[in-house]
Amino acid sequence: MELAQAKLKFIEAWGKLGSEWGINRTMAQVHALLLISPEALTTEEVMDTLNISRGNANMTLRDLISWGLIEKQHKAGERKEYFFADKDTWNIARQVAKERRKRELDPVLKILGELTKVEGDLNDPEFKTFNKSVTDINKLAKNVDKTLDTMLKAEENWFWGSIFKIFK
Repeated sequence: MELAQAKLKFIEAWGKLGSEWGINRTMAQVHALLLISPEALTTEEVMDTLNISRGNANMTLRDLISWGLIEKQHKAGERKEYFFADKDTWNIARQVAKERRKRELDPVLKILGELTKVEGDLNDPEFKTFNKSVTDINKLAKNVDKTLDTMLKAEENWFWGSIFKIFK
């Protein structure tokens, strides 16, 4: 397989993976392109390489910046904006986890916190079932949150070493 073909295959695969991580396919493909580009790219270069519209490219680049996955750069004497992705996979994983936590887990934790305060009669089967389910899910969500917090604060070698110890 030649490099050009391998790059396209990587961009397509990263697009599929990104959609599993809660990022739309085009957003993941643009991220993949920037990951494998040694130099920062312009919007036009992204558009041409991925065959996407200017509007789609601009919206996608803005979203990637808001996720903290890419940075906008300026070159002295040029009006064009350039975009560059951090190539450190640990940083990428932590950033995606941080954003997904903020967008998905935090709102669920807030709602579950409110629902665990619902008062009722523990002798009532409906309330007892509701209370147990909400309490158990809240406990699980808090454990996931603590694990994410550990990951976000940890160095890569320590984190993976700790995970692998659990499975020994």
